[in-house]
Amino acid sequence: MRQKITSSLRCSTMNSLHRNKEEFLKYLDAIRGYSALTIQSYNDSIESMIEYAEIHEESEAITINLMPLRLKVAALNPKSIATKLSAIRSFVKYLRMNGVTIELTGDESVKIPKTLPKPIAHEHIVHALEYAEPTAKLAILLLYTLGLRISELSALRYADLENGWSRIRGKGDKQRDVPMVETMGAVLEEYRQLHPSKEYVFEALGEKLSENSLRYMITKAFAKVGLKVTPHQLRHTYATELLNNGARIADVSELLGHASMATTQIYTKLGNSLKMDHYRHSHPLCRSHEDTL
Repeated sequence: MRQKITSSLRCSTMNSLHRNKEEFLKYLDAIRGYSALTIQSYNDSIESMIEYAEIHEESEAITINLMPLRLKVAALNPKSIATKLSAIRSFVKYLRMNGVTIELTGDESVKIPKTLPKPIAHEHIVHALEYAEPTAKLAILLLYTLGLRISELSALRYADLENGWSRIRGKGDKQRDVPMVETMGAVLEEYRQLHPSKEYVFEALGEKLSENSLRYMITKAFAKVGLKVTPHQLRHTYATELLNNGARIADVSELLGHASMATTQIYTKLGNSLKMDHYRHSHPLCRSHEDTL
């Protein structure tokens, strides 16, 4: 009899977690403005937790032990494991915000090797543009000259582009204004003549193109010239080029739409020769041969 009661209680807890998960995903979409791809990643992580973690409920308090899940995903690379743990922590935090008493164990952080997406050489981008179809060409140009996320590119409207500026709606529906390269106005007008749209820059049958569709077009364009390039690498290249050519990190952080300047600092790993060049042009004792210590 006790086994039946325990089984029934667990089933009730699982059903409750599934319902809360659906509400959490709606919150990420409607309130936080997360992309469909990110929301799917959160969904997969929470489903894995529900399937493999040890979950108990007693006196309306839920205890979740992630160690069985950690053993199940141990073969994944550290970044993938860290991403899953982060999603689960966010879900637990959301439950607590909504009055659920819950304890999470086995969620210790995973050390992730610090790797950066490699920036693409300017000449490689120019080469790919020569062979890209019109839609892919414009997408690459906008990512490279505005530093957009792929979700921001998909949501870009013609109404957001005027007087040499683009108004970008970023994460959490935060807005920022980014200057456009002077020639982009003519490029956009030429594209619109060939591909009329009602609202979005990239449309098909009256609907904006999905992130996946744009991502496929971009990677295909670079594949034609033998390169494997992601949209995020173009954003990384935008930031790297600005910083390498003297832009202030505070300005670049604002242009990228980073919530914290600390995030932008991953782009500041400049070459030693460039650091030395900046130093020689910045320090007062280096600017004049007449100065002495």
